[in-house]
Amino acid sequence: MTTDHYAYRIATRRGDLHVIWRLGEGDDHDTLAVDDRRRLLAFHDPETLREHCARNGRHFVPCTEPVLDLEDVRESIEEAVHVPATRTVPTGLLLEAWNFFEDLARSVDTAAALPVQGAVHAAAYDRIFGAPDGEVWTDEEATAVWALLRAGLDLWEEAARDAVVPDASLLTGTPPAARPAPRA
Repeated sequence: MTTDHYAYRIATRRGDLHVIWRLGEGDDHDTLAVDDRRRLLAFHDPETLREHCARNGRHFVPCTEPVLDLEDVRESIEEAVHVPATRTVPTGLLLEAWNFFEDLARSVDTAAALPVQGAVHAAAYDRIFGAPDGEVWTDEEATAVWALLRAGLDLWEEAARDAVVPDASLLTGTPPAARPAPRA
């Protein structure tokens, strides 16, 4: 069975990057595509990402490209820092960010890491996943989640800084003949 690959857009204050998200098969976890040194593959242009998948024999699944806005995640964390009583369980965005950071942590080789997760994380995650409107985290859950998401943002920053970006020359104007061949 061929692993499915999807474009996933990450919006940041420095601009968007598109990564390749891979659905785990069976008991395998979902991951992001990396090179042979476990550096994140990232693209400025989604069409270049599609071409990369085709050239490297990756089964690309065209679909509406989801977007994770890390600036919104950062703002949620800042709000929680400035208003510590903010314990209302947010849905959607933070669940998506948490899942993305876990996939990223499994995929790349960086010094940054997510905190070891325990029972308090599981309880907080369950509240995000099935939270009715107005549900609140305990202080311990809120502290654990905000720390995990801050660590996830640090992990993203390091992974993005070290990423292999096959279409980086699109931004610099390097003529096609002078561009190095993309790495698988």
